[in-house]
Amino acid sequence: MPEILILNGPNLNMLGVREPAIYGRDTLGDIEDKCRTKAQALNLDIDFRQSNHEGELVTWIQEARDTADGIIINPAAYTMTSIALLDALKLAELPVIEVHLSNIHQRETFRQHSYVSLVAVGVICGLGAQGYLLALDAMAELIKRKADA
Repeated sequence: MPEILILNGPNLNMLGVREPAIYGRDTLGDIEDKCRTKAQALNLDIDFRQSNHEGELVTWIQEARDTADGIIINPAAYTMTSIALLDALKLAELPVIEVHLSNIHQRETFRQHSYVSLVAVGVICGLGAQGYLLALDAMAELIKRKADA
């Protein structure tokens, strides 16, 4: 089965207690459980990870080049700051889908720019935890198209 790396950036380990009016009440564990159920239905394997450390995320992306078929990433605050994540995602040469729980375009101006978007096939934002499930649907379709080509 194709493997999808799902990465979550800083502070997402605090979902459920961190600004629930913006990010919702689902914990990261709740989101992981939903993703595992969805992935199983799509015949995908997932590797679901979170880190507050930019370098660790970069290392995981580099490793994915040889182990994964696609990357779904919620870079959180690294969205607007990390050229290192952008460079690692380019190097991976895998399809990337960027996910945000909130609609970054309705938030503060500094949150509206994404380095990750420069390499992402698509961006899903503002739909809460459902965004991850939609990203899995989209990734399954991207992988199917590649296999059919």
